[in-house]
Amino acid sequence: MIQERYLLWSTHPYFDEATREELRNIAENPTEIDDRFYRDLEFGTGGMRGIMGAGTNRMNRYVIRKATQGLSEYLKEHVLDAATRGVAIAYDSRRHSTGFAREAALVLAGNGIKAYVFESLRPTPELSFTVRHLGCVAGIVVTASHNSKEYNGYKVYGEDGGQSPPLQADAILAKIEARKSWLDIELMEEEEAIRRGFLVYIGQNIDEAYLRQVQMLALYPELIRGQGGELRIVYTPLHGAGNQMVQRVLRDYGFSQLFVVPEQEEPDPEFTTVGYPNPENPAALALAWKYGEARNADIVLATDPDGDRLGIVARKTLNGPFAQLSGNQAGVILAYYLLSQKKQLGILPEKAVLIKTIASTDLADVVGKAFGVRVESVLTGFKFIAEKEKEMEEAGTGSFQMGFEESYGYLAGGFVRDKDGVIASLLFAEAALYYKVKEGRTLWQVLEEISTRFGYYQDGQESFEFPGKEGREEMERIMEILRKTEITEIGGLAVDRKADYELRHGKNMQTGEDYPLTLPKSNVLRFSFVGGGFVMARPSGTEPKIKFYFSIKADTESQLAEAFNQVKHDWLERIRRILTEIKEKG
Repeated sequence: MIQERYLLWSTHPYFDEATREELRNIAENPTEIDDRFYRDLEFGTGGMRGIMGAGTNRMNRYVIRKATQGLSEYLKEHVLDAATRGVAIAYDSRRHSTGFAREAALVLAGNGIKAYVFESLRPTPELSFTVRHLGCVAGIVVTASHNSKEYNGYKVYGEDGGQSPPLQADAILAKIEARKSWLDIELMEEEEAIRRGFLVYIGQNIDEAYLRQVQMLALYPELIRGQGGELRIVYTPLHGAGNQMVQRVLRDYGFSQLFVVPEQEEPDPEFTTVGYPNPENPAALALAWKYGEARNADIVLATDPDGDRLGIVARKTLNGPFAQLSGNQAGVILAYYLLSQKKQLGILPEKAVLIKTIASTDLADVVGKAFGVRVESVLTGFKFIAEKEKEMEEAGTGSFQMGFEESYGYLAGGFVRDKDGVIASLLFAEAALYYKVKEGRTLWQVLEEISTRFGYYQDGQESFEFPGKEGREEMERIMEILRKTEITEIGGLAVDRKADYELRHGKNMQTGEDYPLTLPKSNVLRFSFVGGGFVMARPSGTEPKIKFYFSIKADTESQLAEAFNQVKHDWLERIRRILTEIKEKG
């Protein structure tokens, strides 16, 4: 099977010469051939993401074609007017992103489906908005988000502007898998597609409509217009797609003291100044941090390459040193700001709802409860936050105020169905301005107030990587062992509940009582502690790694660090023992 695929891709004239040559160069490397062809690149609720290169288990134009053909067939079968409503397509600054977007558009055209393609790179959340704004039947974004430069990806959005949920993704995957041949996918020529109206380039008009909606989310627009210049902001798009939209939404509104890191302002597929362009990683913010110090900034903002995530560095005190906020800390601060200010303004709805993921801090639940706001927890991945928002909106069961996940994703408003670094930039800038000019405080000092009122929480994450076919098998074995092991304490903290989302089964470890879980099936294990906090294990859906999440609660800051370190050390030692046992058994 593997050799047959390799021979097809390396010899058939359907594949371009560069692809065939790349594969001929690995003819003497069976391990590399095996890794490139042992499977098709996985398509799931997050679409596809992988290392760029030739092969069925790599990101390339042929994988894009096959995925888009499957999407086209799904749309034509399930949506009566799919051809005329069309599909919106956006892309980021990565290598081949423009070409991959073009391939997708011409496959859609070949299937008689209109494609609306941005004429240049745009942030992912603007694509979500565009799907809804134009009434499209679906959307595509070519991006690998915050991954390193070797990666690219392909995300599919539904007509509601949210990433394809599991059932839809499974149906699209079935269409992709049903097509066994790689050789019979028809593309329409670009000139013909434009002439026949199947390819339409879009841009400025969408930008204006999107920005108007974003700016309407500000709680104190007059404060920004009048005193926005009192907040000094340094911003970096990390060579990505967020640059123009973030600059416009801040500068046009009144944040006149906005400085962009010049070395990182322009798109760069090599990410020359940053390496791993993830704003969660402090190293990615090092240059912006330096500029923040030089410019005497109050806050530093950084969006990832596709502009949906936001990293924040803020002063500890008004004239104090900088420190980076974690995704959980920032999410709680934003929730506290929006809920407290809306309550003060008398505009907090009766059925207000905050949505977060099961990987995000329990502190958000406590804050929400204090304001009489319902907090919904969903599976990890912002698509589930958007899905819950849509469900509440259609059923009239709640008024969405904001959503966040620990991996630097935030959203407010009802016009985007994904995390949005542009929206987040405006709201965090407004919050920082409000607290500075109205109360003489920084975002960090607001977080201290929250901790004093509701308890001290520390959150963190650790990942173990498992590349290749063998690594995937090790990941599966680790989760299997954890699933079967009775764990009653971790690092000296008693486990209250064990939730197995793969089996949709929960157990009260104090009473032995079993109970069903209501969230959809997902390969996740979550161990909640008595009194708050948790440890969670979750294999990544887009990368060869298992992510371990830690959230620890303590009554005082001094107790917190010791408890967190003990739990993390105990858990990681457990994982290392399991891995050693697996390797010894072969």
